[in-house]
Amino acid sequence: MIRIPKTIYDQMLAHAADETPMECCGLLAGRNGTVDTIYRMTNADHSPVRYLIDPKEQFAVFKEMRAKENDLVAIYHSHPATAAYPSATDVRLAYYPDAVYVIVSLENPARPVLKAYRIVENKISPEEFEILAS
Repeated sequence: MIRIPKTIYDQMLAHAADETPMECCGLLAGRNGTVDTIYRMTNADHSPVRYLIDPKEQFAVFKEMRAKENDLVAIYHSHPATAAYPSATDVRLAYYPDAVYVIVSLENPARPVLKAYRIVENKISPEEFEILAS
């Protein structure tokens, strides 16, 4: 299970809305499954159906996480027009088996849906998460 503070949850929803109709992407860092930092990343693909975290930004963020002794808890991205479920491309490009993959669906923009998954060896498993009061 991962734990996400409400303020960070709200920032993910805002990021997804800000980038629509393109997919947004970012990283969630923390310790012991509890997120304490959100990193809004650039979708280098600038696409409504896939994302690629800008490699230079990713390198800089990983360096910062190491300096803070934080772990990569989750990778998040949005699905501007589809459900919060990993696409075939999401599964194929899931390179971090220890990370949780969080998807924000804006299929119904008035009611965003956030879901979390583990993706290991092309197998998708739902991951429990808790939104913590801020």
